[in-house]
Amino acid sequence: MSKTIRITSALCAVLFALLGLAACGGGVPSGSVVKVGEKSISKPAFEHWLAIAATSNKTTVGQKVVVPDPPNYTACIANLEATAAAAKSPTKPTKEQLKKQCEQQYKSLQSEVLNFLIGLEWVLNEAPGHGVNVTDAEVHKQFVKIRTQQFPSAAEFEKFVANSGQSVSDLLLRVKYNLASQKLQQKILKTAGAPTQAQVEKYYSENKSRFGVPEKRVVEIILTKEEATAKKAKQEIESGKSFASVARSTSIDPTTKAKGGVIEVSKGQEEKALDEAIFSAQKGVLSGPIKTAFGYYIFEVISTTPGTQQSLAAVQASIKQQLTSTQQQAAFTKFVKEFKKKWKEKTECAAGYVVEDCKQYKAPKTVSTGTAVP
Repeated sequence: MSKTIRITSALCAVLFALLGLAACGGGVPSGSVVKVGEKSISKPAFEHWLAIAATSNKTTVGQKVVVPDPPNYTACIANLEATAAAAKSPTKPTKEQLKKQCEQQYKSLQSEVLNFLIGLEWVLNEAPGHGVNVTDAEVHKQFVKIRTQQFPSAAEFEKFVANSGQSVSDLLLRVKYNLASQKLQQKILKTAGAPTQAQVEKYYSENKSRFGVPEKRVVEIILTKEEATAKKAKQEIESGKSFASVARSTSIDPTTKAKGGVIEVSKGQEEKALDEAIFSAQKGVLSGPIKTAFGYYIFEVISTTPGTQQSLAAVQASIKQQLTSTQQQAAFTKFVKEFKKKWKEKTECAAGYVVEDCKQYKAPKTVSTGTAVP
């Protein structure tokens, strides 16, 4: 038997095991944990992936993997006791504490596995309706590509498989899920369409400041608390004192004071009253006082640098790209919202296996402190 046939057979086998035929009528079929539409996820499939999740969550190489076993968690408790004993912990946890820990581990793993299996079912059932099909040949090709990139030798790949608790069938299923998700997303993004010329022009008109450099001016400036102080400082400069000396003795702005009052400002950067005064003033003319929320300013423009503005033609391509991205994101967000609502209504979960993606799920109530209560 060729390698391709063996891998394809493995994929078919795991899909058959995962997707059992649902019994007629409502409710989750016996021996299953979840029913999505007309297909169900079997309990053996859930337990298989639970073991994989437990293996991937181990923190140390060589650590014994024990899947939490509800409702008594006997094996899990025994494993935690052995781990604590080996670590020679000074405090010995009680069985009740260990059981609580095992229960938390189980709920975390259960949620992780059910989210994966339900998500898989949702995507594989949604994809055909959008003309998305993932063939076994595509899965095999992508699998070989990933395996070759990540594992240069067969021995390294076999070691990974052994340590991860996954089979080739499991890995193929993950590849199929990823390919279907990617293809479906690409299909949805294409529905957004391209922005019109009118939309591009409107965006440019409303966001011109993003495509230009504002005018800049270098000014000498003094800030005072009182108007009378500002007027006095202005008179001192007009009578012959240097702006720098008056700024150092009078200004209450530590930044400009240390520089003799000199600062470069961009149009639109300062408070409106001051900004308008600075950018309408003549060069070399002492102006003010200007009242602001910070106090009173006197200033003199030393030099100016004109602003620049990119034309629509120069930035049209980048605007189109940005608008396309925004429209695609909006289309995908809308799809995801409708997709989740649609498939959640079709997802029934057996008692003890209810997670957020199940139709029966009810969010926990919260008390005034923000703490969730059952």
